Amino acid sequence: MRSYRTLFRTPEFTPFLLSFAAHAGAQTIGGLALGTLVFRATGSPLLSAVSMFGPQLAQLLGATFLLSGADRLPPRAVLSGLALAFAAGTAVLALPGLPVAAVFAVVLAQGLIASLGGGVRAGLLNEILPKNGYVLGRSVFNMLWGLMQVAGFATGGALLALLTPRTCLLLAAALYVLSALGTRLGLTARPPRSSGRPSVSATWRTNALLWSSRPRRLTYLGLWIPNGLVVGCDSLFVSYAPGAAGTLFACGALGMFMGDVAVGRVVPPAWRPRLAVPLRLLLAVPYLFFVLQPGVALSAVATAVASVGYGASLVLQERLMSLTPDDLAGQALGLHFVGMSTLQGVGAALAGTVAQLTSPATAMTLLAAASVTVTLTLAALGRHEERRPAAPEARPGIPPQPAATDTPRRGAPREGAQ
Repeated sequence: MRSYRTLFRTPEFTPFLLSFAAHAGAQTIGGLALGTLVFRATGSPLLSAVSMFGPQLAQLLGATFLLSGADRLPPRAVLSGLALAFAAGTAVLALPGLPVAAVFAVVLAQGLIASLGGGVRAGLLNEILPKNGYVLGRSVFNMLWGLMQVAGFATGGALLALLTPRTCLLLAAALYVLSALGTRLGLTARPPRSSGRPSVSATWRTNALLWSSRPRRLTYLGLWIPNGLVVGCDSLFVSYAPGAAGTLFACGALGMFMGDVAVGRVVPPAWRPRLAVPLRLLLAVPYLFFVLQPGVALSAVATAVASVGYGASLVLQERLMSLTPDDLAGQALGLHFVGMSTLQGVGAALAGTVAQLTSPATAMTLLAAASVTVTLTLAALGRHEERRPAAPEARPGIPPQPAATDTPRRGAPREGAQ
């Protein structure tokens, strides 16, 4: 599938996309409002960064207890329920006089339940679209996320100039309700993709299986660490340029949109694997220039250029799907989103800590340098892995089967597997 027209003619794709748009708008406006509210109340770059991205740390705990539900629960009911839970939590955050400790308790609870949403949503997309349409469909979701960030941060910045942060949080809660309605009314009820009840033991068994493959481990690390460190840079926009944070976030979202368009629609499938390392380097290198403490205009340009590198996630997600059995796709993608979100939370906390001790510009430069180092290290390990003979993979309790010569072996990249 290489045509947007064919993609949007696919049943249920459009309502699924629109419900995600409302969710993304709520998350963007609500995150900026909350970060601004905490920064005004505390004056702390660390607490401001953690309030926006720290909830993602809780997704690691959610991955331990909830992630098996990504393939074992009905997707429409889960996504609708999660959106309503986010609406309720965001409305609580808007209560006047809520202590900062209570604010963090609410957002960490939201992060805990959000650990289930990424896997359910990605697995459902894998069901709605044919195999050769996943990359194009996922790129449209990423592009929409970028557009909603541009619109959300720009709108959020304008709203914060006219309204209080608490009023903006109530608007975000209303958007979450709209997302729940779109999911409930626009999608059909589907059975779970996998049999069995969600449990901690099932989550651990499948996570262990997914992590047991060295090629998958390297793919996961490539998806998580360079991205997380650069999101740490982004988390400092409020403290780096308090009056222009919305502009910097919007420029970053615009760059991400451009990267997703290029990777999902322009770049031929055969070329995509070659772009993983260059795009991850592009993601970090422009932030090295923040050591010079550029003004808002140059900072916005650097942020937009760097964010094109987020397109690397499409390349690596395609590789991950080529390495994963179909009935584990939801949990495999859920583990990716949870790990990515967790590392983004770690990056935000690390960036805020360094900024607290030095300055936001210094922290952004150091995290960008670390991201470049990790990307080059993983690239070297990947080249070494390609030279190793492949070993057959088996699920726990199932003996490995001999590879057939007329079928692609597990672990070999397959075009359109995502």
